[in-house]
Amino acid sequence: MRTKENTFAQDLFQQVGTIAGVHSDSRKIQSGYLFVAVKGTQSDGHNYIDKAIENGATVIVHQLPVSNPQANIQYVQVDDSAAALGKIASFWNGEPSKQLTLVGVTGTNGKTTIATLLYTTFRKLGYKVGLLSTVCNYINDNAIPSTHTTPDAIELNDLLAQMVAEDCDYAFMEVSSHAIDQKRIAGLQFKGGIFTNLTRDHLDYHETVEAYRDAKKAFFDQLPADAFALTNKDDKNGLFMLQNTKARNYTYSFQALADFKGRILESHFDGTLMTVNDTEVLTQFVGKFNAYNLLAVYGASVLLGQNPEEILVLLSTLQSVAGRFQTFRSPDGYTAIVDYAHTPDALTNVLNAINEVLDDRGQVITVVGCGGNRDKGKRPIMAKEAVRLSHRVILTSDNPRFEDPEAILDDMVAGLDTGERKQVGRITDRREAIRMACLLAQTGDVILIAGKGHEDYQEVKGVKTHFDDREVVLEIFNS
Repeated sequence: MRTKENTFAQDLFQQVGTIAGVHSDSRKIQSGYLFVAVKGTQSDGHNYIDKAIENGATVIVHQLPVSNPQANIQYVQVDDSAAALGKIASFWNGEPSKQLTLVGVTGTNGKTTIATLLYTTFRKLGYKVGLLSTVCNYINDNAIPSTHTTPDAIELNDLLAQMVAEDCDYAFMEVSSHAIDQKRIAGLQFKGGIFTNLTRDHLDYHETVEAYRDAKKAFFDQLPADAFALTNKDDKNGLFMLQNTKARNYTYSFQALADFKGRILESHFDGTLMTVNDTEVLTQFVGKFNAYNLLAVYGASVLLGQNPEEILVLLSTLQSVAGRFQTFRSPDGYTAIVDYAHTPDALTNVLNAINEVLDDRGQVITVVGCGGNRDKGKRPIMAKEAVRLSHRVILTSDNPRFEDPEAILDDMVAGLDTGERKQVGRITDRREAIRMACLLAQTGDVILIAGKGHEDYQEVKGVKTHFDDREVVLEIFNS
């Protein structure tokens, strides 16, 4: 059946005839290419139409009027060139998403863990599977480095086409709010969508929590009737996501009646004993936030037709994702945990999980910073939460980007009163901050190193230099 999406792309290709390739970057245009001019956050592709033609473009798809059209060039004006790019890229690659069972995961926290654990689960079940995530993309067991949570439409469809070529049955992907808002997923056919939670994040881009929330909801609004929509019923925005979706609705919860119901029985640093729909399962994950992730993995797997008992067995074998509550045991008897938590809610979740297991049998030392050129409003909140849930806090540099690291720490400290500031130290050098935390830690204590997780770089003044929290921890342990 011809849908509205593939009708547009098919009609376009019939109109323009033979082309050699498709791109939205004028620098990558070659002879005979179709160039899509997209207005981005950093630059406007309409300003590079002449450069694209100079490099060989013969067809220009544009949204804004072209002032000086050239002879022998075909111009196609559309209402939304960003959406058009997604549909064109999909059609050019043979509509790969329709040849896969594609499931998207969106929300503030948990996207990487859920998408990665679904990939791992279905690999263990014997399927050929693709993964598109913040940490790394995978086509079966072949790792492909990732640069964004969700790639641009060209790269995204190219990766999906490679998955089809490698006979993948399933593909699991993180779907960021930026990707939804920028129409990078336009033209894709999803068989399922998962909502994790929604807390303050990316307000430097979306400006308001409502706009951020609505971007997430737009993903579910676009799901087709033959897809499933699985949402976290315990999040105040969970049911809101389902209001206008055509997809089949399902919920997961620890607090209310739901299609997939969980309950935590015991928590330890080695794992969590929980029930899933009244069946006990011992997992290797720590914290309630991870229990939610596992419940979503279970629910999605069952909705994709897998045997519930077999999935429960596999849940007990799954291990944490790189940089997500990754635990390291010190020879001196304390524990260091590296986690990607870079929002107030994520930091709170991780610290709550640590305190629940620690149960006052040791102290919590938190090393945390905030990224530069991002939402400044969360900085004092991050510091406040770190102090509230830790015995000691060391504020340090994260990825300062083009901001002064000391100014970022000033913004964080501004959220603390005089008494709270006595719990806080400032060491801008992240390596030294981690070293100081290790010197302060005693047997039974826990150090949380938050914010960067899997990242293996630090970005300063536009330059990325190698830096990995996990490597630094192990170096200190072995020194």
